[in-house]
Amino acid sequence: MTIKRIACVLALLGGMVSMAAQAQPVVREANAPGAASKGTSAEARRRSQDTPFAFRGIALGITLDEFRAGSTVRATPLGSVPVCETDVQAGALGMRLKSHESLTVACRWAHRADDGWAVSQAVVDGAPAQEHVPRFARADGQSALRLYEISFVIDEITAEDLRDALADRYGTPRLVTHSASSSGAMPVYAWENAVSSITLCFLPGTRNGTLTYLLKGSDAWVKSVVRQWQASGAEAG
Repeated sequence: MTIKRIACVLALLGGMVSMAAQAQPVVREANAPGAASKGTSAEARRRSQDTPFAFRGIALGITLDEFRAGSTVRATPLGSVPVCETDVQAGALGMRLKSHESLTVACRWAHRADDGWAVSQAVVDGAPAQEHVPRFARADGQSALRLYEISFVIDEITAEDLRDALADRYGTPRLVTHSASSSGAMPVYAWENAVSSITLCFLPGTRNGTLTYLLKGSDAWVKSVVRQWQASGAEAG
């Protein structure tokens, strides 16, 4: 190889090294959005694991005052409002009447009919539910009543559609099959994150299902509330 050829090869190699060095920041910059996107997705997944599930924008853990806001009504007919056991209208709906100091409170959506107050129907997956009950409790000495459970009774067709919709949104559920002695197996589908769960239960023989949004740890929470009530002798319900 002549000196000129050696010089050309060295120059070519030098140019390639220089181009590679210049290209590296470009590659890093090109990859940066992807890395940032992956980081953002991971952060979003982490936040979703730490955020309570919500029924149509009504998140578990909200206060009773927040629930009473008109924008959170998810019921038919139009004009429905939340009525809770602390309201005077509760008696007309067949609910217990409790004081504002109660440790647990249940609510329903209701509307004023021609002959007085009537229970409304919550709308679940575009269909009216047969029953619905949001439940609130005071946790660990907190003064505010907070939503720890919201449950519905829905028809079987709505339950099947909802199972598919929840699977699309939250992924494949955990299947738990309970044995119902009189009517066979009772399939239960559960979605969970770090702080809450959604449970969809098909009730054999009734052609109905139950849908329950629940804060994790709320069983112990409510038992603690009951113990407080028993110890104080106050009305907790």
